[in-house]
Amino acid sequence: MTSPRRLRARKSRAREQAKPFDAKVFLANVGAGRSVQQYRPKQAIFSQGDRTDAVFYIREGKVRLSVLSKQGKEATIALLGAGDFLGEGCIASDQPLRLATATAISECSILRIEKSCMVRTLHEQHEFSDMFVGYVVERHNRTQADLVDQLFNSSEKRLARALLILSRVGKEANTETVVPRVSQETLAEMIGTTRGRVNFFMNKFRKLGFIDYNGGLQVNSSLLTVVLHE
Repeated sequence: MTSPRRLRARKSRAREQAKPFDAKVFLANVGAGRSVQQYRPKQAIFSQGDRTDAVFYIREGKVRLSVLSKQGKEATIALLGAGDFLGEGCIASDQPLRLATATAISECSILRIEKSCMVRTLHEQHEFSDMFVGYVVERHNRTQADLVDQLFNSSEKRLARALLILSRVGKEANTETVVPRVSQETLAEMIGTTRGRVNFFMNKFRKLGFIDYNGGLQVNSSLLTVVLHE
């Protein structure tokens, strides 16, 4: 006998399927297999070693991805913001456990999508699967660019690039973006250098007018000149 809960879930899916699918609406609202959760700064969204049972979509806020080695050394591997996915590796059948820890940097509003819901939607809705595949490819390209950056660019260029990515300068209409509070230690982990070097270059960028401290870290589009300069 079908339980009332399953009947309600089926009716909810039937109502959703009767409407034209809109990926933005899907990611903006709760529904069967989708719930919105709020996180405070420094609160863990999931931890390395947790079971992979859901995908997360950042609606608002900034999130830090980090890994911890067996020797207890922690490293930041990415800083993500609104429009990014977290924990998408759970879709792979050979990844039963989380490979990294996701921690809120600022106040965050995050959509939690159960694994079964995510997989079903990817199979049934081509618009959503096309959007998601495009995102995964872009994220892969960004990871490769990060590797090239680490191998061939100076720590000054790596820091400038990290700040531009974090502030999303160039992707939005405004040319000056306030970045949520990120420690110099975190920035040093991201670009593979020391906190002292980060502090030196941050002071240099401020004196040149590339960044400013005004209620937060303000990144100006002029910082692009550091990345583009040969």
